[in-house]
Amino acid sequence: MKIKRSERLIDMTYYILDHPHTLTPLTYFVKKYASAKSSISEDLTILKKTFKDRGLGTLETVAGAAGGVIFTPIIPFETAKAMVEQLCERLSEQDRLLPGGYVYLSDLLGEPQLLKQVGQIIASQYANKDIDAVMTVATKGVPIAQAVSYYLNVPFVIVRRDSKITEGSTVSVNYVSGSSERIEKMELSKRSLKRGARVLVVDDFMKGGGTVNGMKALIEEFEAELVGITVFAESTFSGRRMIDDYTSLLCVKDVDTQTKNITVVPGNYFN
Repeated sequence: MKIKRSERLIDMTYYILDHPHTLTPLTYFVKKYASAKSSISEDLTILKKTFKDRGLGTLETVAGAAGGVIFTPIIPFETAKAMVEQLCERLSEQDRLLPGGYVYLSDLLGEPQLLKQVGQIIASQYANKDIDAVMTVATKGVPIAQAVSYYLNVPFVIVRRDSKITEGSTVSVNYVSGSSERIEKMELSKRSLKRGARVLVVDDFMKGGGTVNGMKALIEEFEAELVGITVFAESTFSGRRMIDDYTSLLCVKDVDTQTKNITVVPGNYFN
């Protein structure tokens, strides 16, 4: 049954936004809406302009018999910075200070709308790079990895410090915790990554970088390739950080344990 153009545009918008980084043939829309190919092309031109004007991302047309359209979610730089500046204010609240200079993040990482924004911002950075999987370590990094993987349309894998029987056989590495300098272990199921996979590492908080460095070693054990590292927040570290090449959305610049004042600024993502 043929539907009105206004209804078709709404339905197409919903479908495209819900299928990022997916090549959708024009014939799919032609059959679904019982419309001429020329009409669908006109609709896509409208959506392409609207997505660009609203800062939602890019809608690219791929020519040829196997062609179609691909939507790539990308948040404009200024929009992302405004979002992060609001987060800086929330993270500067005094009651967030934890022992050891850590900052309480669990409530923020439990907000669906905030996670959606964080996922979009991180995914925008890697929108034009081939990513096969997003990796994080249990447990607080999981919601971030899930949000990022959604906008990149790739699986996410969870590294654990203690293996579960449901994981099957695992690959494990020992790593040095950056802040406490203890030797610890992390594991990943052998079925989680394929050899040669291009992996993006994300995590919630980084201090000395030991945990992220452990995931880097684990990727090497799988003979996979590390594409990038992004953390939600980092803190200043007096020693030598084990990871140099990374980006952060937030930086806990200064912590006064006496007054419980926390100074949070945008991370090096915006440098």
